Amino acid sequence: MNKTIRRASVFALLLVLALLARATWVQFYDGKALADDNDNRRNAIRTYSQPLGNIIVAGNAVTGSTRTKGGDLEYKRTYTDGKLYASVTGYASQAYAPTQLEGIYQDLLDGTDNRLKTVMDTLTGKRADPGDVLTTIDPTVQKAAYRALGDKKGAAVAIDPKTGKILAVVSTPSYDPSTLTDANTAGSAWKQLTTDGQKPLVNRALRQPLPPGSTFKLVVAAAALENGLYKNVDDPTDSPDPYIMPGTTRPLENENRSAPCKNASIRTALRYSCNNVFGHMAVELGQDKVKAMAEKFGFNDDKQDVPVRAYASVYPSGMDKAQTALSGIGQFDVTATPLQMAMVSAAIANGGKLVSPHMVSKIADSDGDVLQNFDDGADDKEIVSSSTAEQLQSAMETVVKDGTGTNALIDGATVGGKTGTAQHGENNSKTPYAWFTSFAKSDSNGKEVAVAVMVEQSDAARSEVSGNGLAAPVAKAMMQAALK
Repeated sequence: MNKTIRRASVFALLLVLALLARATWVQFYDGKALADDNDNRRNAIRTYSQPLGNIIVAGNAVTGSTRTKGGDLEYKRTYTDGKLYASVTGYASQAYAPTQLEGIYQDLLDGTDNRLKTVMDTLTGKRADPGDVLTTIDPTVQKAAYRALGDKKGAAVAIDPKTGKILAVVSTPSYDPSTLTDANTAGSAWKQLTTDGQKPLVNRALRQPLPPGSTFKLVVAAAALENGLYKNVDDPTDSPDPYIMPGTTRPLENENRSAPCKNASIRTALRYSCNNVFGHMAVELGQDKVKAMAEKFGFNDDKQDVPVRAYASVYPSGMDKAQTALSGIGQFDVTATPLQMAMVSAAIANGGKLVSPHMVSKIADSDGDVLQNFDDGADDKEIVSSSTAEQLQSAMETVVKDGTGTNALIDGATVGGKTGTAQHGENNSKTPYAWFTSFAKSDSNGKEVAVAVMVEQSDAARSEVSGNGLAAPVAKAMMQAALK
């Protein structure tokens, strides 16, 4: 064999070996990635070859499956009261990746979760019957929130303080997940939803932190009591009115200029929402102590899963004293979700202990056997002492009885709350955000609930935008539903 033929043979052999190596790599290493790729049509065919499992609210399925007409996808997802529960369920689509509970429990709902497999399923390779997701959502509270928000752009969350069960998660404007289920029609619906300036796909309850305004004063008050700045909520605070923010000539003004805010106690300052008191208080405490208390409540936690991942509420660092003063009234760069502010009220209502909020009670197989019970694993941690919690409860009750939150009063129940009106836009040029966070306990049956409501935009005139005017009535409707 001459040298040229020998070299060509070696080169051909190397090409064959390279081809075999690549084929082996693709089969054994890239195979799973290719199989799991969202663009792999076989995945959609497999997922929709049989009915999906369901998401359950109070014993009733709010999802379903129906046969398609033609095509290689035999079933598609359906929703009952889709707009009402969209911020809980998310969507499962033949064209787009699933979201919310549909996405988190995709394997359980389509039958590919290994916990669903029987011995025979494993031996035969048969796909298991899908499981179900049982939520903690109370349909009466969910409906009350959705109806009370109406045409407003906003969000609301309700939590059982004792158990951490999330009773309602509502974001408006909402959308109908059914419009996204069918691959043949989902494209046009997707374009409409993603170009809508109202952003209906955004879950404002969990994933849109905004300035919480004066509702954040509860956190500052908790820090002041826990750090011994004041012994109780009725001590005078030695707060000047007007309060000139350190390093500036700018006074921190109060909305109610005639309110008795000079040297006001925490109770009086919450009752009239005195900015001078809480700006001064935040500076006296220092940003580190306020931040530490905020983080105990859940701020700055970027892994808050309920089980849907909530966006972090933020208390910033690196502020000067003037900025710290503004943070004391829930402004500057402080942001919060309605979930976060509901957690603040829940901890105060529960004697200072915060039970981890969750909106899934358990997951089960097709026979109803529980695979995981999340209520059993609910943990709690002490945020503030029971004494501090009791004092803040009392002060919040004053706010509702004869302060800025009277629209939340409920006959036959003890209600405490805090209003908030947060500035929006440069120099407050845009319509402010209206907030209300509260707790309520029935005088007859002992039921409890903690709520937070945020109204981002409504048809109310700017002069009429307030936490008491817009958000408190929504909270009242939710609390009444929860206490029945």
